[in-house]
Amino acid sequence: MSEDSSNDYRGIAAIWLEAQEIKVWSKVNVKTKKGAFKGVLIPRGEQGDDKHIIIKLPSGYNIGISLDSIIEIKTTGEVQSDYSIPNLKVKKDPKKPTVVLIGTGGTVASKLDYRTGAVIPAFSLQELYNAVPELEKICNLETIQLFQKLSENIEPADWIILANEIASCLENVNPAGVVIAHGTDTLHLTAAALSFMLKNIDRPIVLVGSQRSSDRPSSDAAINLINSVHVAAKSDIAEICVCMHGTSGDTYNLVHRGTRVRKMHSSRRDAFRTVGDIPLAKIEKGKIKNTGISYHKRSLRKGNLEIDAKLDENVGLIYSYPGMKLEQIEYFLENNYSGLVIAGSGLGHINQKLIKTISRAKEKNIPVFMTTQCLWGFTGMNVYETGRMLLEAGVIPLANMLPEVALVKAMWVLGHTKEIPFVKELMQKNLAGEITEREPFDGYLILQGRVDKRIDRLIQKEK
Repeated sequence: MSEDSSNDYRGIAAIWLEAQEIKVWSKVNVKTKKGAFKGVLIPRGEQGDDKHIIIKLPSGYNIGISLDSIIEIKTTGEVQSDYSIPNLKVKKDPKKPTVVLIGTGGTVASKLDYRTGAVIPAFSLQELYNAVPELEKICNLETIQLFQKLSENIEPADWIILANEIASCLENVNPAGVVIAHGTDTLHLTAAALSFMLKNIDRPIVLVGSQRSSDRPSSDAAINLINSVHVAAKSDIAEICVCMHGTSGDTYNLVHRGTRVRKMHSSRRDAFRTVGDIPLAKIEKGKIKNTGISYHKRSLRKGNLEIDAKLDENVGLIYSYPGMKLEQIEYFLENNYSGLVIAGSGLGHINQKLIKTISRAKEKNIPVFMTTQCLWGFTGMNVYETGRMLLEAGVIPLANMLPEVALVKAMWVLGHTKEIPFVKELMQKNLAGEITEREPFDGYLILQGRVDKRIDRLIQKEK
């Protein structure tokens, strides 16, 4: 922070602030044409224009105020702010379990660079222990920054890199568990991919992210990370799983199976839901409580870890909708895709006028798979005429597999074989919990308003 903090602004804004004798980090009251605001004047990011000032409100949120809208601005003092994270000497405690945290680009712990306006991942041990001091009390943490990608930029090739890194960690470090920090948008697809690629897992592999970055007062980052580390260090779950907020508050987290979880809200902190089943566990105040659903346990897994990461990325996913054109199906056929997943309406339907085109896929030896875009429930293609016509055209129904999971699984299966009988057998076989025998009678209501009673009742039953 420079002495002449007004220099953090440029152009018109810098001249205007200098004329007002107001510097960055001043407490200000601003009267504008749209109302009055009170907060702290913070630096303008490098990418910003010179016609606005930025105020951090008492709520923690930042707002931009146009210079043209300001009627009056007064300063009431200054604040001293240091957003750097100090160094800390970290000593391993032989009495504590070791957990490896692999970073792929999520900001579960961060520091804010006001110069650029960017949220910078805090990923060294010193940074993490200072940002989230609770971690040091749980385990000996080791960190690996594998890559730094927005989750929407994660590709199948990255899944393979991540799977190999996990295997290397398990062999060379032998931790109690592994936590993977990941952006939330495609976190569930990565969880599904790892579920198919890693075999004979004998400890928790936990994916975690944050819906709201660490610089925001409502951030879920720290609690998600703390609870994920608890699961990795202490849980007997030997699967790929996702640990995220269970409610919009900070009460507890839920642990979801990697092939049954889906991001169901763009911004809520409890965006991740187990669909068509129940979560594996609930974690509250460091205590892990199993819900009663069966899962692979670390004490019963004695085989050696296997990596089976052959993928065929040439698989498409398309949603059925009124007005869909023949050309949209033909695209996948003419471009020699290896397979196509359809998220059909209802029990697994698509407009009948498209079925003749779909039948051409059978002639070209391209498997077409059917899921339901309803998400809850199963495909039922023997119920109505359209379903039976699709079956005759060679479409392969996938029970209650989620569309995105079906896409990932199809990539994995087609990476191993293109023989349709074997493809069909593998796609319809439950390999990693992606297909459930049946949904709970009230599965549709879980986390839809009855979460506490349902989950707690199951936990009590387990006791």
